Amino acid sequence: MKLASTLSALAVVALGSLSAVTLPARAEDMKTLRIGILGGENEADRLRNWKCAQDQLAKLTGMEVKLFPAADYDGVIQGLIGGTLDYADLGASGYAKIVLKDAKAVETIAVQKQADGSLGYYTVLIARKDAGFAKLEDLKGKTLAFADPDSTSGYLIPLTQLPKAVGADDLKKFFKDTPFAGGHEQVVQGVLDKKFDAGTTFSSAVGDEATGFTSGQLKKMVDKGTLNMKDIVILWKSDTIPNGPTVVRSALPADLKSKLKSYIQGLATSDAACLKAVEGGDYQGMVDVTAGFYDGIIAARKAKL
Repeated sequence: MKLASTLSALAVVALGSLSAVTLPARAEDMKTLRIGILGGENEADRLRNWKCAQDQLAKLTGMEVKLFPAADYDGVIQGLIGGTLDYADLGASGYAKIVLKDAKAVETIAVQKQADGSLGYYTVLIARKDAGFAKLEDLKGKTLAFADPDSTSGYLIPLTQLPKAVGADDLKKFFKDTPFAGGHEQVVQGVLDKKFDAGTTFSSAVGDEATGFTSGQLKKMVDKGTLNMKDIVILWKSDTIPNGPTVVRSALPADLKSKLKSYIQGLATSDAACLKAVEGGDYQGMVDVTAGFYDGIIAARKAKL
């Protein structure tokens, strides 16, 4: 009897230890929320744009909120997979990369709803207006800059759609060179500085072209005063691309994930200026991601990269 009681007690202790290991931590047990910010834009601008959300999330959660501006897209992607980041805005291709590596690593909590109500955007291929390029065919033998290997609009979509548009099965047979600029801002600035003949970046392609449209890299740079739309020409626009998701690490406590989802989906109402700063443009708001929304991008990523 004494032996049986001892074994039972040990079993309870073992079960308790196992539970402590396997069950997700409670939100109150977490001290820091780590937000990853994709690379490809001036770091000071990224930190400044996220400051409002950082302060608001600290107040909402009672946690220290740290911002981690990565040097490139993969820095955030690997941080989410490895558990060193908890929250991030991703492009669709970056999200696909995570899913293909570990389908349970992250959960989507929101996606941008454009000013026109759509949930998509476009790759736009730009060149300097004074270079004299009037159509896509004029770029044969020229240099085309891509943004980042994990960018949807800056690489994956041009990689899959441009060959047909230029009539070549390999873009390297049409363009002289296709380097990576390092990000969307670097693409546009490189074109303006004549480092590249043309480049691919992202845009809502909705609204007033003179203001850089309603969202995207052109809009960001027009708002900062570093781009005048009169200086560039758009030579090609892709098919619609699904907007990238806001994601959280799946292992986060359920109550914390719920708070984060409510926060970002309510930000258009609670602080529209902060939403514009964080998401980089004029959006109606952030809404739920429907099942299968990124299936096409996941399939394209798996086939091409």
